[in-house]
Formats: sequence, structure tokens, C-alpha cells
Amino acid sequence: MIIILNKHISDTQKHAIKEFLKERKFKVREIVGQEETILGAVGAMRIDIREVSLLDGVADVIPISKPYKLASRELKKSDTIVQVGNVKVGGNRIAVIAGPCAVESREQIMSIAKSVRNSGAVILRGGAFKPRTSPYAFQGLGEQGLIYLKEAGEAFDMPVTTEIVSPKDVDMMLDYVDMFQIGARNMQNFELLKEVGKTGKPVLLKRGLAATIEEWLMASEYLMASGTDQIILCERGIRTYEKATRNTLDISAVPVVQKLTHLPVIADPSHATGLRDMVIPMSLSIVAAGASGLVVEVHNEPEKALSDGPQSLYPAQFEKLMKDIQALAPVVGKSLVRTPRIHMLENTEKSADTVQSGEMTVAFQGEEGAFSERAVYQIFDQETKVLPCRSFAAAFEAVHSKQARYGVLPVENTLGGTINEVLDLLNSYPDLTVVGEKQIRIKHNLIGLPDSKIEDIRKVYSHPQGIAQCADFLTNELSHAEAVPFFDTAGAVTHLASLADLSCAAIASIDAAKRHHMKVLKEEIETNSRNYTRFYVLSREEDAQEFRSAIESDRVAMVFSVHDRPGSLFEVLKTLSDYGMNMKKLESRPIPGKPWEYSFFVEAELIKSPTFEKAIGEIEEHCDSFRVLGTFKGDRA
Repeated sequence: MIIILNKHISDTQKHAIKEFLKERKFKVREIVGQEETILGAVGAMRIDIREVSLLDGVADVIPISKPYKLASRELKKSDTIVQVGNVKVGGNRIAVIAGPCAVESREQIMSIAKSVRNSGAVILRGGAFKPRTSPYAFQGLGEQGLIYLKEAGEAFDMPVTTEIVSPKDVDMMLDYVDMFQIGARNMQNFELLKEVGKTGKPVLLKRGLAATIEEWLMASEYLMASGTDQIILCERGIRTYEKATRNTLDISAVPVVQKLTHLPVIADPSHATGLRDMVIPMSLSIVAAGASGLVVEVHNEPEKALSDGPQSLYPAQFEKLMKDIQALAPVVGKSLVRTPRIHMLENTEKSADTVQSGEMTVAFQGEEGAFSERAVYQIFDQETKVLPCRSFAAAFEAVHSKQARYGVLPVENTLGGTINEVLDLLNSYPDLTVVGEKQIRIKHNLIGLPDSKIEDIRKVYSHPQGIAQCADFLTNELSHAEAVPFFDTAGAVTHLASLADLSCAAIASIDAAKRHHMKVLKEEIETNSRNYTRFYVLSREEDAQEFRSAIESDRVAMVFSVHDRPGSLFEVLKTLSDYGMNMKKLESRPIPGKPWEYSFFVEAELIKSPTFEKAIGEIEEHCDSFRVLGTFKGDRA
């Protein structure tokens, strides 16, 4: 049952409720939400819910109808984020787990770990114990394989996961793995589920060969009832009459399960298809369906693999897949999980006042619910502490003055063009640098009060960019309403809530509507669905390496002015061309205090050192002033 507590319940009352339930053999979990705190109570004993509803501090009692109680979305509305080592799985992130089907040797797992890490995988997989259909097939290296797997994970700063096949191996494996994997054949090995659940460690639970979704969720319930709530569900294909592929990938299971449970759902296209050529297209389909991650098999020599070579990607294929996922992720409102290389950071000198990642604050322009805030959560995570700022200048100043470690600022929109104020501010803060980039799709929505009707709207508030990007809708479907500019899209919703006027509406994100319990009158009203905004991640120079170490930079941003003579700009651009620095963007900006003189902002592809330093040296010779604004990983499709 779900027990909704009064908002102002005392600790004494809450303790009394918990003790009442525990005395009756119920397992009790407290879940704190934004609006209310609830207790989830699960047990074999039957109880009249009226007894609970009469307890002091209880607002309401709701029975859980699903047979899986702890895993049910009825119990917990918000998504569970599973922590595997330094990687978070779930929410609006896509975590990629990669590695060979089986650990075959130390050299093999070290080579593959390096390859998948460089391409962007964040968790390393590899089988040490292999349950095989044939007793004569390779069964894995056992504990020696675990030793190799752990060594590779530590060398490349990746948590590791591997399959456990016997309850007697639980204690032995505890020190080797960051996440247990329960394979398809063991999904209903209930004694194994109980023993693994008792450890409290994260578990990757694969769907059985012919298991229904309910049976799959009931298996997760065994784990949760035994002691762990850190469970990742993995769709890996089910057995059907179709023989064209190894299994039949049930992509529809991803959105179905996400509605039924709060646990994150990922998928394994390698085992689902059994065919290397199908892994990449099926991976993209899984991402499009809304999955929180993938498990992909990669081998440096698949033709020589001791297990499942035909379904293993070559390293080059995996690298291409990661680039494709990066391009697709913004379309579905997600981003790839990236983690820093800890061993690289150990060699980086940090300032004494640098805060730890768990305490860091990220500044953005706007109010809570703004698109910039969504970009923050896609770049970092949902638990990141944010600092809303009323203006772009205030966000820059927050990073400069160390109120925030990072700033996330919009720099360009596909429909509205460059946001010049941000470029000018970046040029005026020499201690700040660009360390990252994130592209998100902007979906505008018409938002009103809970009782509003679209035909009654007479005023629409939003940022001028939001109004411009919804021009067709405002002209053709809301011509009777006046568009009123506001400083921020999310701020417009806050203003709407304060007005309490049924004739007023706002254009903003669904996040902003949820924050203020507003009604979405119409979704996705932007004129062009290819409406994306590109954001820069800014930091002080002393904090830059920590962010950049997560992934190799491939872009450089520069600003310069040239001498007043014929061909001076051409000389700079020719140098870029000579060194193979493909230019991606060129903007001119007026120089303050120098009428009719301009500086130039350039983004180009980054080349490797020391060639890069040599190219920069030659460019500076042609410039009156020059500055590298930052290097970063591009995030454009």
C-alpha cells in the first residue's frame, strides 16, 4: 500500500507509523517527492487499510494494484537513478555499456576496454562465467576472468559488470564487480535473485527468453524485496518462431515498461539480433524508443572470438555507433553519459577552493523550468545544484566570482541564429573558457491555467525568441491573442501563475508547466520542428581540465581582430585551411569603443598538438589581437 503523509507531519508521528507497519511484518520505504512524502509498505500480511488511515499524520492510503509492489510506478512516480560506480543510469541520460561477450585473456580485455572507453562507453562488460547451450562450448575463465576484468576497469576508470550464474559465487564476486548481471536463463532463478538482492549492489536484470513483461518485473521484485533497489532492466530479445535473427527484439517493451515501473530500462541489441550488421540500426531504434542505455558487445577480432563473434562490433563500428547516438540523443531529449578519467585528474593540480563534483553549482540564465535548466541536467545530472540567473551577464559573473563552478549559456539557435550577447560576454571574461557543448531540441508549448481554454486566450507571454519561433501558430491559430515579450520563457509561466487570469497564456517548456501545475493547452507549437539550441559550458581555467578529461575535444573557439590592410582576414582563414582546421562558424562583432572596427569569432575543427600550437602561432602573427576561447567536444548532428 501507499501511505501519503501530511505535509507537516512530525518526526514522532512518522516514526510511529513506521513502527506500526513493521510490527505487522511490512517492509517500509520512505519516498520523498517535490510535492509530498509517501511510505511504501509491502508485506504478506493482510491489513484493513482503515487502520492505517486513522493513524496521526496519514493523509491518505492507496492500495497498490500491481503484483509487483516495490517496482511499480504506483509506488514511486519519479524515475529511479541507479548509481554504478561513478555512473548514473536513468532519467534523461543514455549510458552505454560495452565490452566483449567473454573475457578471453588479459591482453584482450585491456585492448577492448581502452577502445570502448575512448569511443564513449562508461561501463565495461565482459563474461567470466558463461552459461552456454552446449556443455562443450567455452564456459569462461572463472575467477581469473574477474581479475582481468577488474584490472581493465580500474585502468580505464570504468565500473564493471559481469554475469553471475550460481548463488555460491556471490561472496567471491563482491570485490570484483560494481554491478551483477542476471542473465536471461537465470531471470527466474529465485534463489540466485534472493542472494544477489541481499548484497545491495546494483543489478542488471535481463528479460528471460520467453518471459512476459509481468514475469520480468516480478523477478525485479524478488531483488527489491531481498534488499536492493538499484536495478536496471534490460530487454535482450525474446524467443519467437522467427529464425531470421537470433531473437526477436521487443522494442515496444521499452516504453511499456517505463509506464509500469520507475526502474530504468535499457536494451541489448547484440543478443537480440545476433547479427553484427543489425546492431547499429537496432541500437538507434532503442534510443528512439526512449531507453536509458545500451549493452553492446565489442571485440577487437570478432572472427576469432571464443563466444558470440558474429554479433560483436569491431571497434570502428562501435565508434560510429556512439557518434550516431550523440546525434540522435537531442531529438529524444536525452544526452550521452560521459564520465571523467579519474587517473588523468589525479595528475592535474587543482585550486584549494575547488569544490567536489557532488557539491558543484551550475549557473544558467532564466528561472527553474527554463530550457537552459534542461540543458544543465542533460550535461550533468538531475541532482546537480543549479543557480538561476536573471540575465546572461549575471550567469557569467556567477562563474567568474566562484558562486558556480560551471555556466551553461545558449550560443546559437537553428531558427533565431547566434546569440551575440553571449559571444560578447565570453570575449569580455578572459578568465573563463569554453569546455563543452550541448545541443537540445526546443519544443515550445502553449501553457495556461488549469481551467483555461485555448479559444479564450487574449494575451501570450514569452521570450522574444519563443514568440518568433512560434510565429505561424500565433498568426494562424491564435490570431485573436496579443504576443507580449517577457525576459524568459519559464519566467513567463511564473508570471502567468501570479496573474491567475484565464485569458492569459505563456509559451514555454512542459517542465515549466509542471513546476507551476499549469495546463498544456497545445504541445509543440514551434513553426519548425528542427528547432535546436546550442549551449556552451563555461568554467574558470582552473576547473577546465576536469570537464574536458571526460572526452577528447574536437572543436576550438577563437576570437581575433586583424590589421587594417587588404587580405588580413584572408591570411588567417588561409592558415586554418593550410593546417586542416575545417571552419564551422564565422561571425563578426563590433569592437566596443572602436567605431566600424570588428572582431571575428571562429569555430573550427581541432587538430592534435603540437601541430595545433604551431597553427595558433602562425594565426597570431596575422592578428592585431587573438584569444582561444576554449576547446570542447562538438555536439552537433
